[in-house]
Amino acid sequence: MSLKLGPAGVPLSCKGRTIVEGMDDITVLGLDAMEVQTVRTVQPHHFDQYWQAGILSWKSDFEMNMHGPYYAELLGSKRERNRTLSKMEASMQAGKLVNARHLTYHVGPYGDFEPGSEANEELINIFSGVVDRVRNIWGVDEEEEEYSAFPWIYEAEPSLVGIETSGRQELWGTVEEVLEVCNHVDGTVPVLNMAHIHARGHGMMRTSEDYAELFDRVRETYGGSKFYCHFAGVEHRMGNALHYTQIKKSDLKFEPFAEYLAEEGDWMDITIISDSPLLEHDAMYMLQHYDKARQRLLEIRARDERGMITKTQISNETESPDAIEEEIPGPSISKPLLEKKASVKESKDKLPKSKTQESKMISFEDEDEDEDDLF
Repeated sequence: MSLKLGPAGVPLSCKGRTIVEGMDDITVLGLDAMEVQTVRTVQPHHFDQYWQAGILSWKSDFEMNMHGPYYAELLGSKRERNRTLSKMEASMQAGKLVNARHLTYHVGPYGDFEPGSEANEELINIFSGVVDRVRNIWGVDEEEEEYSAFPWIYEAEPSLVGIETSGRQELWGTVEEVLEVCNHVDGTVPVLNMAHIHARGHGMMRTSEDYAELFDRVRETYGGSKFYCHFAGVEHRMGNALHYTQIKKSDLKFEPFAEYLAEEGDWMDITIISDSPLLEHDAMYMLQHYDKARQRLLEIRARDERGMITKTQISNETESPDAIEEEIPGPSISKPLLEKKASVKESKDKLPKSKTQESKMISFEDEDEDEDDLF
């Protein structure tokens, strides 16, 4: 299993507050992923940071990702949609600079559409165009063939376009809707925001079985083994997410997710981004709980293996005790020694009785004779 964990943004503990310094701090903490946040728009003066982060990511095993604008209206009017697409265009350009593996986007409200196939078909057309645009941006032209400032475009695939689940009833983005669109558009990937799924499902993600059911549904509908997830605690009411919280203060716990990943996640290639207000602290919290779940699973398997070995030994002893005596060394009496003791016993039985024994018999007979004389 491949698991990568990291925060959504520069770590809170990072003093420099730049993306590259944030990557260094994340690596020191034992994490290996990061999601760059472009909440409203991409600032041009950040492009130099993005390129430096891309170089560092390309030369290491560090995974960079990017989140597009939060306030999207892809199902709105033509004017609203074009405004959203222009913001997405800037994040696509930045995604190439930063060597992003995933570009995550929201869809926004249903607008004039009703939940169902009509809205999904509209988004299938929109995201097909988004994927084509990402591939064009990642394309190699004649000038870049001679000298490329982005060496990863020769070795890496273009960024995957992630479509994120939403946490409110009036927003497009149930698990089923996201899977249907991703299933029809090559180059897209579902972004499973566990806090949103939990809130929209009225607190549905509580046990490891709930996570198993979710990922089985995704695998059956979308296929593949690569997953991109967001995780954080969440305050929710009436099927709507209100705001993120730290994991310890939420009814959405990471332990069941860690248990599922440890027990059944060997086939998965998954990246989990911490959306928690504590960012890297909760990312480390998740990593620690995953390590504990793996350790606990290994201990259970080792105990079961020891139990099977013990049962096998007991079964062999029951079926063939002589064989066990010959094979197992120790204080037990070997077979040759038992034969020797048996021969000694036989020889003792053949010896004449001792004088002591004879005298006792004679004495007994004398007593009988005396009794006869007296009476």
